[in-house]
Amino acid sequence: MRRVGRALRADWRRSCLAALSGVVLTLAFPPFGYWQLSVVSAAALSLLTRGRRAGQAAWTGFAFALPFFLWLLEWLHAVGWDAVVGLSLIEACFFVPMGAGLALTSRLPGWPLWGACLWVTQEWARDRVPFGGFPWGRLAFANTGSPFTGLAAVGGAPLVTFAVALSAGLLAAAVVAGRRLWSEPAARRRAGAVLGVCVVLAALVLGAGRTVPSQTTPDGTLRVALVQGNVARPGMHFLGRPMEILDNHIAATMKLAADIKAGRVAKPQLVIWPENSSDIDPFQYPQAYAAIDSTVRAVGVPVLVGALVDGPDPEHVQNEGILWDPVTGPGASYTKQHPVPFGEYVPFRKELTPLIPQLKEIPRDFYPGDHDGVMRMGPATLGDVICFEVAYDGIVRDTVNGGAHAIVVQTNNATYGRSGQPAQQLAMYRLRAVEHGRSVVAAATSGISTFVAPDGTVKARTQEFTRAVLNVNVPLRSGSTVADRVGAAPEWLLAMVGLLSCAAAIRFGRRGRTETKGKQ
Repeated sequence: MRRVGRALRADWRRSCLAALSGVVLTLAFPPFGYWQLSVVSAAALSLLTRGRRAGQAAWTGFAFALPFFLWLLEWLHAVGWDAVVGLSLIEACFFVPMGAGLALTSRLPGWPLWGACLWVTQEWARDRVPFGGFPWGRLAFANTGSPFTGLAAVGGAPLVTFAVALSAGLLAAAVVAGRRLWSEPAARRRAGAVLGVCVVLAALVLGAGRTVPSQTTPDGTLRVALVQGNVARPGMHFLGRPMEILDNHIAATMKLAADIKAGRVAKPQLVIWPENSSDIDPFQYPQAYAAIDSTVRAVGVPVLVGALVDGPDPEHVQNEGILWDPVTGPGASYTKQHPVPFGEYVPFRKELTPLIPQLKEIPRDFYPGDHDGVMRMGPATLGDVICFEVAYDGIVRDTVNGGAHAIVVQTNNATYGRSGQPAQQLAMYRLRAVEHGRSVVAAATSGISTFVAPDGTVKARTQEFTRAVLNVNVPLRSGSTVADRVGAAPEWLLAMVGLLSCAAAIRFGRRGRTETKGKQ
């Protein structure tokens, strides 16, 4: 019984340390942004799972992840605290097999490498399931202004995650070697060698991102005006009265037109409105259509309008970016491909609505689009993505491989205003800029609207819940990065190596036990 009691106390302490490490990981993400803590916290998880039984380490992984997601996703409380807890529980479950895998592979030579692959495996799965996945909380998204960031141009976000996790594993291995150096005099020579190798390898990984050259070539510039019309209030009921958001964006654009006419500002070649800037369907409401059309004619250049339009049947609506020409009116459009589950559509609606009354606030499901957002906008070809789509590697990559010379993000973060969410999404813009060697311009209804240069530098941004216009000269780029050309191959390769390393650890573990029994 005493042995059991000691084991329980040890597991309790280990669980508390894991939870604390998860909290520390949150501090690596915006709005805090201490990226170094992503390495420290991942190293702590490696140490806490090292040498443990798979079941114990699985629980440690969960204890690490749950507080991490609860704090990272606290902005979801605008929808309801049940949403925060529910989504955090789902996301934390992916750390259960990863924790077990870290314990299993810690018995293999080169275990920091296999652990780094397992981080990619975990994110690979979490980015895809359930309901298309939810990529928030990837290690890469905490490292959008760190020495690791440049690696995104080689292998995308998965390679950045791998490098961060590998550095963490090497740090953990250095701690283990340092402990042996101190406590085991007979093993000092070997422990010292291991410690030295870990330090050298960690320095190489840390510096690798800074050696990646620019891979795209300048292809002119485009003057773009990003219009942030603002909303009535933050939260779920940001829409206010019908056409209120549309009127706000019309007013801001008409002021821009007046400033252009008076010579106070340079005339843009393109105006971008955010997601949901037309809060009613302009094709069903002539008043909205006429108001948009007259505003576009007044400013005299194409306007990319974000609008909710009727879907193919009465049960659906489409989230679109519509290119509105001052002469010919509405033309090319992009429909959001990845609607947000439980935010823009309700899976199992008939079964869940009686259990979750809040779902009635989503009366119609968003109908997904079937093509990328590459459009000729004024004199340039740009790629449009809408809101959370910027978190999904493939959607953004498809626009660049489809010929986009810059990336446009139309977003509406009013529901989550004055929280960490807008800053977390801004970090994703920075990573995508480096990954694809493209400028990113983002228009938001209530902020943060921003212009990010191809090197990931934020050149201009607005404050939240203000009416503002950013009139910026955007560098255009042609060509592609290695990440564009190889696509998802590095992610699949690293994820599969992670799985195979677990299989190898299980097999060698069984073989070791069989040999031990044979000797007995």
